[in-house]
Amino acid sequence: MELTLRQKEILRLVVEEYVATRQPVGSRTLVERSRLDVGPSTVRAELAALESSGLLMHPHTSAGRVPTEAGYRYYADELLGRLEPHPQEFPLDLHSTRTEVESALQATTEMLSQVTRLLALVSAPPLEATTIVRVEVLLLQPELAMVVVITSAGGVTKRLFHFDDAIDPGLAQWANEYLNETVAGLQIGTTLLRRRFEDPGLSGRERAFLAALRPAFTELVSAEQRLYVGGAADLLGEVRNEELESYRSLFELVEKRVALLEVLGDATVDGRGPFVRVGRELAHPALQEIALVGAAYGVMHRVLGAVSLIGPVRMDYEKAVGAVRSAASELSRFAESVYSDR
Repeated sequence: MELTLRQKEILRLVVEEYVATRQPVGSRTLVERSRLDVGPSTVRAELAALESSGLLMHPHTSAGRVPTEAGYRYYADELLGRLEPHPQEFPLDLHSTRTEVESALQATTEMLSQVTRLLALVSAPPLEATTIVRVEVLLLQPELAMVVVITSAGGVTKRLFHFDDAIDPGLAQWANEYLNETVAGLQIGTTLLRRRFEDPGLSGRERAFLAALRPAFTELVSAEQRLYVGGAADLLGEVRNEELESYRSLFELVEKRVALLEVLGDATVDGRGPFVRVGRELAHPALQEIALVGAAYGVMHRVLGAVSLIGPVRMDYEKAVGAVRSAASELSRFAESVYSDR
């Protein structure tokens, strides 16, 4: 819908005043606390027009106005349309710490929740986006071997393999050396990695042993993408009594990480720019009365994950958008050092 410049300014003021005070906003309050060059009667007329447009509402007869879901949506669109070209600096330099990916994602989640006092979510890159750093083939018992795979994302997976007959220690040592020489640095799930297990230059005995160990590598791709969550206690401290039921459903959803990852994945399909989803725009029933603000991070034109904040629909959108933009930018810088040359 089309609003005049004055109406846009009044809507912005109502949203920001209500977010700050949690109290309905009247015309006199707007005139006293803003630089509007019009009187209360003009402001009242504009408030009535905004209410007729479905952007504001009266919570009860004698009160001022509060934003509707559509009002928050309009405000968020205006905010996204006037962002500065570059995000502000994130208060955490991941690049200089040279930490592992998991540690970087957890640190980002914790910092986001501290800065905003909202529920922070950071989805990790899918394991197929990582590369193999090192492999260990260990004999635990004569018929029992363990394969340890360390990835560039800092992940360590272990898989046990039982054999009917005793394993030749020399064959196990050979497999350890061969795999470190040929698969280290390769991306998980690629054709090149698969070919290392089928090299025609290997003997039948060697290929058979590698084939037995292969699930330690192929099953990495099907591992569930990880989601880091922080700030639940801070968010609950800000929730009103009437909002507790909505947040109970949200935290139940957080326990089901797969469903929440699907929500984040749907939100980032449009690319790397910041996004806002308000109330019913989030299709999941547990998210109908909250808002999601986020931004994707990655390398070049490749999205690896998303940085998001979840909170009440009356959240401080300007602060939330700025925080996720900064965090996503810092994570993208960090990811470049990990994935760009893989």
